[in-house]
Formats: sequence, structure tokens, C-alpha cells
Amino acid sequence: MASAANCARCLTRPTTAAATAPRILSQRIVPVITAYAGASAAPFSTSSADAAPRTLKMIGKHIRRGKINQNSKKKRDNVRVKKPAPGERKAFRKRITLSNNNALAVEGLKEITNETLAAAESKGSVVGLPDKLVDQLRTLEAFKTTQNWGLFRRPHMLVREETVKLASRLDAAAKEKQTLRLALTGGKIAGKSMLLLQAMAHSLMNNWVVINMPEGQDLTNSNADYSPVPNTKPLQFYQPIYTFNLLQTIVKTSGPVLEQYKISKEYPELLHVPKDGTLLDIATAAKEPEFAWPAFQALWHELTTNPAGPPVLLALDGLSHIMKISAYRDPAYNLVHAHDLTLVRLFADALAGKTPLANGGAVIAATSRSNAPRSPSMELALAQSAAAAADQFVPTPDPYLKGYDDRVYEAVRGVETLDVSGISRQEARAVMEYWAASGLMRSRIDESSVAEKWTLAGGGVLGELERASLLNTRVLQY
Repeated sequence: MASAANCARCLTRPTTAAATAPRILSQRIVPVITAYAGASAAPFSTSSADAAPRTLKMIGKHIRRGKINQNSKKKRDNVRVKKPAPGERKAFRKRITLSNNNALAVEGLKEITNETLAAAESKGSVVGLPDKLVDQLRTLEAFKTTQNWGLFRRPHMLVREETVKLASRLDAAAKEKQTLRLALTGGKIAGKSMLLLQAMAHSLMNNWVVINMPEGQDLTNSNADYSPVPNTKPLQFYQPIYTFNLLQTIVKTSGPVLEQYKISKEYPELLHVPKDGTLLDIATAAKEPEFAWPAFQALWHELTTNPAGPPVLLALDGLSHIMKISAYRDPAYNLVHAHDLTLVRLFADALAGKTPLANGGAVIAATSRSNAPRSPSMELALAQSAAAAADQFVPTPDPYLKGYDDRVYEAVRGVETLDVSGISRQEARAVMEYWAASGLMRSRIDESSVAEKWTLAGGGVLGELERASLLNTRVLQY
């Protein structure tokens, strides 16, 4: 009976106290937020804030978690920045400054002539570049961004021992109508690009036709457009815009020289070349990039086969970039060898001696140690040439090393090398005196200071000499 009474009690309606108990409990745990109204004291008042009457004001029972964004409705002013135009950043990166009006003008230095760089008495002196020659070298992109031309009032350069030797070899090649095939080697910042610039300057002063490819990587890094050459096996590719720009550069720098020589045969594929035209007519025959490669082929044929033509200097900086597999791809999406590009093939044949220059000239390539892919075949061929010239042991290929390329080895084998190393102390003193006359060096130039900087520069390495001498003035930032 007791259990039945308890079960019946569970089914009955709850009492008033039991029903109101949860309600009372819920009211006890509800947070109450109050605010004190009228409790703020007047500014600069000496009365106590506790003495003011307090009144409670109910704000609400619910609190929103998190912070309230005070600036959610505030309109922000977005500053719009003008985007750089196509090619603007590249032009800024490749900008060359050749004068500085804040630098002191150095008086008493002679300017370069057609015989200055080849004269033995010019060794160890600093010479200036005429304005016309500066414009030609700028058009050829012979000046590099790593060279500190912008620190001086006008461009000058040091005539070092290698400069006299190279200029004499160029004169001998033009006189004997031979082709000088040379590779400039050496360590980092030793002056290889500067020596190549001096070779171009000497050639321009002696009315040579100068064809310069300023960076080998621009030919193989797949940044230029390319098209297949019909009826070629293996399939070759030409670069129309690069070739068109190269022709325009030749016209600007060597146009007066090309105008003096007549063509040896007719070229019906070139529409704008008359029968008795000149070499300048061939260079200007291409009005569109699609016709640039036939025009360049005709010009190169005249320069290499006509004995009555001008001497030619074919130069390239960054040899190892064209001695490898390029970044271009064929229609089957296979990587294209660099020697299957027509301009690279033309330079490789000239460097290997397969295309001799009928009226003499030179094919000069400068290697790089700071920005260059490794080419074991090229390094082996250059090492063998240097060892054979010095009557030393000729190295052989490493049997445990992969990566040798027969096409590269055949192109570089037998090329003469010119090692560019440190300058002498006499040459170091000449260039340091020029820096002091320009206002860059404030210290005294004597035998002890020259010996100190020459030693710190690793035995006269030209780039290291600039760091050791000018870095303390916070002028050069490496």
C-alpha cells in the first residue's frame, strides 16, 4: 500500500511551492548589470566622488560575448597605387647611371683614341671615354649594373696589362685577316666584363662592326619568343624579337661603317635591298620581327665571306648559359638544346672556328663566376686549352662524373683563354689616385696605403679593391 501511494503521488500535479522553486532559483542566478547615474563629479571639483548620491540603472539581463567593433561602420580611405607599366620594373632594374654631377671633375686625363689601348706606354693609366663612344657602348649594353659608373663625373677606365695585350691581339687579327677566338676566364669581380667592354671600345674606335650579345642567359631562359625554322633537321628555332632588336643595335652603333661597303650578291628574299645596295640596306631591310632572321643571315654571310668587308667583333658575356640545355621546348614538349637556337648556333660555330671571318676579326666570350650554371664540358675544354698553352699537364675527363656534352666540348675545344686576375700595385695606385681625385677617398695615397689595400683585395682583384677602399665611406653597398 505504501508503494502504491508513492506512485500515485508522483502522478499528481505539482504543488505551488515546487513549481515556483525553479523560478526563484533562476532569478537568483541571473546577472544584474547596474550603472551609476549622476555619480560623475564636475571637472576640477574638490568634492569627493563618494559623497555624490548613487542611483542604479538597469541596462539589461543579457551580455553579448566578445568585443564590439567600434569602427565597423567607419569608411576607410583605400589609397590606390598606380601599378607599374609593362617593362617598367625591368628597365629600373637594368638602369645604368654613367655620370654624377656631385662628383669632382678629374682634370688632366687623356681620352681614348684608336691607338691608346694597344700602346705599351698606356699601361697603368686611367683614360676617359668620349661622348660618342659612351653612347655606342650604352646602345650595345656593354655597361653592367655591377659596375660603379654612377660614382664619377664621367666614365673613365683603367688600362691594365691584359687590356694592352688584348688590344694588340685585335690589331694583329685585323692586319693578318685572321679570326681571334678567345675566352676570358678568371675569378669573381676580377674585371672580365670590363675587359670585354674595352675590347668593344677599341674595335669601335678602329671602325669595326661590333655585334654584342650582352647576356647569354637572355638567349636560353625562355623569356624571348621563338619560332621553328622550316625544313631544319634537327628542328631549330629562331627568336624574332631578339634578332630584330639586335639588328637595330648594329645599325645604331655600326651604321656608318656598314654604309661604306657594297653587297657581293643579290638577296631576292629581302624586299628592301637594291641590287647595288650596301650592308646597311641589309641591316635595315627587316621592317618586322618576322623578317629579322633572314636579314641577319644575309648580313652575317656578307661579313664572313666578303674579303672586302670590315673587321667584325662578335662578343658575348655569360658563356656557360649557352652551353647547356635551354628552357625552351619543342612541339613534343621536350627541352631544346641551346645549340638548336639559331643565334646560339651562329655564335658557337664562330667560336669553334667553323665560320672564319674573311676580313679578320675576333670572337670573344666572357665567362662568369657569380651567375652561371655549371658546364663540365666547357670547364674541361677551357682547362685543357689553358694547360696546353702553359705547357702543363692537360686534364682529362673525370670517369665518375656525369653531365658531359659532346656538342659543348666541340664548340669550346681549342679556344684560347685569357686569365683575368689581380692588377699590379702600379695599376692599383693609378686607380686609387683617380678615386681620390674624384672625392671618393679622403685618405692619403702612398706606398703603404696602396700595399695595404692591394693585400686586402686578394692580390689586386679589382672588385675587392673597390670594396676595401670605398666601402668604409658607405658609398658602395654590397
